[in-house]
Amino acid sequence: MASEISPKAEIDPRAKIGNNCKIFPFVYIEGDVVIGDDCIIFPFVSICNGTRMGNKNKIHQGTVIGALPQDFEFCGEKTECIVGDNNIFRENVVVNRATHKGGKTVIGNDNVLMEGAHISHDTKVGNRCVFGYGTKIAGDCEIEDGVIYSSSVIENAKTRVGRGAMIQAGTTFSKDVPPFIICTKNVEYGGVNMQVARLHGVDEKTLKHLANAYRLLFHGKTSTFDAVNQIEEQVPDGPFIRHIIEFIRASKIGIITKM
Repeated sequence: MASEISPKAEIDPRAKIGNNCKIFPFVYIEGDVVIGDDCIIFPFVSICNGTRMGNKNKIHQGTVIGALPQDFEFCGEKTECIVGDNNIFRENVVVNRATHKGGKTVIGNDNVLMEGAHISHDTKVGNRCVFGYGTKIAGDCEIEDGVIYSSSVIENAKTRVGRGAMIQAGTTFSKDVPPFIICTKNVEYGGVNMQVARLHGVDEKTLKHLANAYRLLFHGKTSTFDAVNQIEEQVPDGPFIRHIIEFIRASKIGIITKM
């Protein structure tokens, strides 16, 4: 089915628009843009050069996708902003494209970005994440699947958030947040995120193993290095425990504070 495009929308003829899209008045789309099928783009949305968007995305008023990176190293190189399928961008969301030639900012599938959220240059977002009101993600961050950000969270540059983690409202953090935990407003370990872990297929027995692993990591009187070795030695192995160990060992800036 042909797309329904308002004559009051300003769309560069070079832009590629998929089938069955609905584009409202006063939408602005630049030339080097690809939009998939079944997308809904509400008034006053801007979709900028370098954007490659999948199917069934819904973009609300005032949002800018593929905005120029807010990075002093940006010199006008050709970069991209990749958006998957079934994402919801609420009002006044900003997603920047990457900084350096060939770079990509990536938003996966089935994510919800609430009003005023901002995803900066070169950040990689997985699937099924929720970004609460006014949450700001700095450049070069890595966010795994199923992460939940409450409102007004600030994630500083080059940090990582593990699968199924939850960040409480008003938190500002500059260290990595391991998988399946709650990060408190004081940037401390607040326990295992049990409900979300269950949604990711973690059974009750494995939940106990996760809790034990994080007890060793956050409540022990050893270094992070030694705590990870203790997890390997004392906690039964499995894909979720292995993921935690690999995530922590891959950290370049360290993890959030022990209590």
